[in-house]
Amino acid sequence: MKDTIFVKAGKVEIQDVEMPKIQADDDVIIHVLMACVCGSDLWAYRGLDDKQTNSQNGGHEAIGIVEAAGSAINTVKPGDFVIAPFDHGCGHCAACLAGYEGSCLSHSDNFSSGNQAEYIRYQHGNWALVKIPGQPKDYTPAMIDSFLTLADVMPTGYHAARTARVGQGDTVVVIGDGAVGLCGVIAAKMRGAKRIIAMSRHADRQKLALEFGATDIIADRGDEAVQKVMALTNGAGADAVLECVGTEQSTATAFAVARPGATVGRVGLPHGKDQDLSTTFRKNIAIAGGPASVTTYDKKVLLRAVLNGEINPGKVFTASFTLNKINDAYQAMVNREAIKSAVVVSPADLPN
Repeated sequence: MKDTIFVKAGKVEIQDVEMPKIQADDDVIIHVLMACVCGSDLWAYRGLDDKQTNSQNGGHEAIGIVEAAGSAINTVKPGDFVIAPFDHGCGHCAACLAGYEGSCLSHSDNFSSGNQAEYIRYQHGNWALVKIPGQPKDYTPAMIDSFLTLADVMPTGYHAARTARVGQGDTVVVIGDGAVGLCGVIAAKMRGAKRIIAMSRHADRQKLALEFGATDIIADRGDEAVQKVMALTNGAGADAVLECVGTEQSTATAFAVARPGATVGRVGLPHGKDQDLSTTFRKNIAIAGGPASVTTYDKKVLLRAVLNGEINPGKVFTASFTLNKINDAYQAMVNREAIKSAVVVSPADLPN
């Protein structure tokens, strides 16, 4: 089968590898229909993470058809159309029962990797996989794209909003205009925010943020951005802040624009120095967030919202590539030619 290999920083390529096999009784083999490139995949691609050369690539988002299932799997069967969340919760430990399967206590190998391939071995699949009704060709291409976001970026944006305790009538600041930040705008609106201030410096992302529900756009960074948020909030700051980048500057900005007593929901993968928390102490700011609760949100809220046409997060895919053009998919995101790159793995099984 075809799989994506990380050759070196700045280069991934397709190579022929052996098909994955069932290795444990809770494994599921999935024939991948679509995958994509995540902003976190770009850290190694840009040479900012220490990743072994000529190793399996780190893609972790996919939708597909169940090919085979281990003996402990009773929730899905071969032929089912499924979302493969990037985290693999058990569904019954204290973390999963509280709705935080991104921190599952039962599974140490809790995160997907290598999903930019024709087939994947999905571990601990019994509770974690999310079944989509029917078959791919029952849906429009736009809905297929939205299903793919439910493997990571839409639930991650929702996690930012949930952990930031966004509520009815709130003023929310969303830091980050990648796919997660844009999905955070959707999530803030779903949870009743009245004012959503999106920080974005790129016209295509600003336009999509407004379409998703943002009421204000701030194109500045650093102190200038903080000043503009304060001006928009009469000097008070935001009721909730969604930090969807993970850098030292973005986190410092999140703390600076939060009003006293606000909560910052952090879902950007942390990079850089440890953050100074003294400002959060003085302002009584709460900090929450981490790996998203993908399965919980999909099953309880997000899949239904997509099926009912209430949200269309698939619009974050602004470029599409076949699997053999995977390096182009990465380059499009590095060069900001795409907000998020979709990767079509099995076009024959998808709607036209």
